[in-house]
Amino acid sequence: MNNFKNSLFYITVIGGFTTLIYWIISQGSSLEAGRNVLEKKIESNHWNDFLHSMIENLQHPLAILLAQIVTIILVARLFGWFFRKIGQPSVIGEMIAGIVLGPSLVGMYFPEFSAALFPKESLGNLQFLSQIGLILFMFVIGMELDLKVLKNKAHDAVVISHASIVIPFALGLTLAYFIYGTFAPQGVAFSSFGLFMGIAMSITAFPVLARIVQERGLQKTKLGTIAITCAAADDITAWCILAVVIAIVKAGSLASSLYVIGLAILYVIIMLKIVRPFLKRVGDLNSTRESLNKPVVAIFFLTLLFSAYAAELIGIHALFGAFLAGAIMPENNKFRNIFIEKVEDVSIIVLLPLFFVFTGLRTQIGLLNDPALWEITGLIIVVAVVGKFFGSALAAKFVGQNWKDSLAIGALMNTRGLMELVVLNIGYDLGVLSTEIFTMMVIMALITTFMTGPALDFINFVFKDKVTAVPEEIGTKSKYKILLSFATPERGKKLLKIANSLVKKQGDNSIVTAMHLSLSTEIHSFDVKDHERKMLLPVIEESKQLNQNMLSIFKVTNDIDSDIIDTANQGEYDLLLVGLGQSIFEGTLLGKILGFTTRIVNPDRLIDKFTGKEGLFENSPFDERTRHIIAKSKMPVGIFIDKDLEEVDQVFMPVFSKEDAYLIEYAKKLINNNGSQITVLDASGEVKNTRDIQETIRSIEQIAPNHIMIMHDRTIKKEFLETQNLMIISLDSWKKLIESQSTWLNNTPSVLILKP
Repeated sequence: MNNFKNSLFYITVIGGFTTLIYWIISQGSSLEAGRNVLEKKIESNHWNDFLHSMIENLQHPLAILLAQIVTIILVARLFGWFFRKIGQPSVIGEMIAGIVLGPSLVGMYFPEFSAALFPKESLGNLQFLSQIGLILFMFVIGMELDLKVLKNKAHDAVVISHASIVIPFALGLTLAYFIYGTFAPQGVAFSSFGLFMGIAMSITAFPVLARIVQERGLQKTKLGTIAITCAAADDITAWCILAVVIAIVKAGSLASSLYVIGLAILYVIIMLKIVRPFLKRVGDLNSTRESLNKPVVAIFFLTLLFSAYAAELIGIHALFGAFLAGAIMPENNKFRNIFIEKVEDVSIIVLLPLFFVFTGLRTQIGLLNDPALWEITGLIIVVAVVGKFFGSALAAKFVGQNWKDSLAIGALMNTRGLMELVVLNIGYDLGVLSTEIFTMMVIMALITTFMTGPALDFINFVFKDKVTAVPEEIGTKSKYKILLSFATPERGKKLLKIANSLVKKQGDNSIVTAMHLSLSTEIHSFDVKDHERKMLLPVIEESKQLNQNMLSIFKVTNDIDSDIIDTANQGEYDLLLVGLGQSIFEGTLLGKILGFTTRIVNPDRLIDKFTGKEGLFENSPFDERTRHIIAKSKMPVGIFIDKDLEEVDQVFMPVFSKEDAYLIEYAKKLINNNGSQITVLDASGEVKNTRDIQETIRSIEQIAPNHIMIMHDRTIKKEFLETQNLMIISLDSWKKLIESQSTWLNNTPSVLILKP
């Protein structure tokens, strides 16, 4: 009855008011007399009107801006992904993406497309939006600085960082003396040009350096700590110097700039002595995600905007204000991490690529059309590397570092990245840098950032002391060594349980190592320690409950697959255990297990794929990462598929061919160390026909009678499978089993797939 009443009401209201709307429009047509509306209607061509409307929509400033943002984000992410895959920071790819979309490539070879996507009148909107992104980014950079670490390491850090600023600054100023007459814009004083050249040579990209340190697993080493501390001190010092340089450039002389510098000092004192204590009190009261509500967030954002606005009014640039606002945020790690999460995604993923492309639109490599100009570019790069790299290295050596660490610090401090582009754009906006010198300096920023990774690799090679994630304790080959690599603590605990079942009674004759790798793009540098604790602590607690001695490895990386393989191969492990990327037990058999494989390949071709050596893992029932690990690992690999594994006391082991004989060795380990009950399914009669398998089983029965049973009936009952904790199967047999679409697969317990 209610449905009928609702339907009647709906029809009455919609029908009645639609009729009223039509009647009013019809009557309103009579009001058009004398307004030339009818003539326009007769003359109009509906198709042309539609096309004209579409063209107007495409040319609307908002439509152009949205098209620019979509294009920029897609291209930046693509280039960032590519450079991350070749071992470079993603910021390099994003910087190059900006140059590619600018006049140096797209503008040169596709001028019509470039003019349509980046018309000159739209660049103002793009610039302001990119500046908002930079303000948010500098706010995050300020929050990333750990001032307590600076206090603890102040002596060495200050010596190295200040030397790494003064030396390249002096060399940059010297270079400016020789190129001022040719490259300085008309009307720019030498002091302004020289100071900007000096500060541009002196900058270090703190966020890029921190990311490289994390990806190489150096954050816990003495080298990594000193490098990050030096970069932080460098950042603070360089931005203070930049603020002074901007004040001098805007004021026109050192004397008149003293007023600006005085105001800047007063502004910094107010931020440190008044605003900072107030924010600390607010942060202490609202340090959880639940309590950090919109009014509280508004307070911190208003502080950011006020600080940036005040710095811009004073004349030391809004970016310095944003940086200072971040630095005075409450030091509570949990609070900073929550706030960084709120700001970082929008600033780095959406807005920051706009800055890279806007920089690229200003970079015109085509202007360097003379060999002499490229010689000057090369000279700039040499001066930059000599000043920053060797200046930092010599200072580090002077304060007591060995040559290897000193050179590594020099290589890291030579990283310029995004921060260099910020300084260059400020100089360009102030009219201090010409387009030619701006382009040369952008190329220098790219090359000095790009060379950091290869330089560190070369230093490690020369000193024959490779930094590796393999613990030093792992050395004797006589020990049975298992490496388990896990993505989540829960998966790590399950893998540890399997490893423990294989070596429980071997004591000092075995080593179990648990490793967690996090993608550098998915973990913030400020959150590394908390994330490490969150990932490893549950697994460490599980090892204590199992009474299993365990080593642990944590590393931030840009290539998880390669690092798992390298760690396993370099450590000469006897078994690598990994979890499958996604469970294949969710849902029905055909919907998930078989669908995961057969939906992407012709079932008639599966046998060829599974038995032929060429393309062995193509279209296999594993994700891309697992296939890569299987193909490249030099030791046996166990792929674990979890279905609520609790114990490893009842194990089901199907044997399909004589090549599966190695599985019986794992059965022997489980029986000897864990007392497991093993049921071997002689699926093809190979067990009773293969002498090696028979002898191994007899040796097991002599030591542990009634712990291994041979099953010849291929009809597997659901009731039997429900009593099993784990199924161990060879890789080839697993593929054939899925290809055969056996109905009992739906009821299997957790699975460990072994590749010999």
